[in-house]
Amino acid sequence: MMEYLHTMIRVLDLDAALDFWCNKLGLKELRRSESEQGRYTLVFVAPSEDDKPIELTYNWDETEPYPTGRFFGHVAFAVDNIYETCA
Repeated sequence: MMEYLHTMIRVLDLDAALDFWCNKLGLKELRRSESEQGRYTLVFVAPSEDDKPIELTYNWDETEPYPTGRFFGHVAFAVDNIYETCA
């Protein structure tokens, strides 16, 4: 069985990204986590708790704009056995 989990994109300005996704598009912040060691913040946003989220990844030390395509991070799925799925 395969389950879609979320899509991740990198953001250079977390406040501006949250303004766009939440204030302008109406999504809600579902959860947030920060990693001092990894120096990043993850914020998951979606229309509601029942919807699959978008993961906004803010890397604290990133200062240069992401080139086209670099801001896309990944699409996450859960599977029972990754080796069987890939075979």
